[in-house]
Amino acid sequence: MKRQDLRELALLRLKEAQVLFDNGCWAGAYYLAGYAIECALKACIAKRTERFEFPDLKRVKSSYTHDLVELLRIAGLTTLLTEAVPSDHELALNWAFVTEWSERAQYEQRSEADAAKILEAVQNRRYAILPWLKKHW
Repeated sequence: MKRQDLRELALLRLKEAQVLFDNGCWAGAYYLAGYAIECALKACIAKRTERFEFPDLKRVKSSYTHDLVELLRIAGLTTLLTEAVPSDHELALNWAFVTEWSERAQYEQRSEADAAKILEAVQNRRYAILPWLKKHW
């Protein structure tokens, strides 16, 4: 899979999440919004992979996770996010909420409030997570 594919998937999953939300499917909207961030983080990881590089096996294996905090670390963005947080409290709040997501959300019921909150944290606010990640993918 190429970095551009991951970028497109991030945007597609977010669009699908919004469609589900608009049609009252809160759990599905929540679930896909989290996957949008996962795809965006994996695009950031792909950006760091050099052409003709023989990738580090540990990094490759670690990238096959759904853990957003771990993906942020592998993408090399933890320090950048930490540095951005003191001047951007809203970004920190959005990241904190988004990191509550996991792939287990597919088995959970979610409220309209949960779905609205993750969509807001991912895309709508001035300091949303996806626009921040787009700067690094």
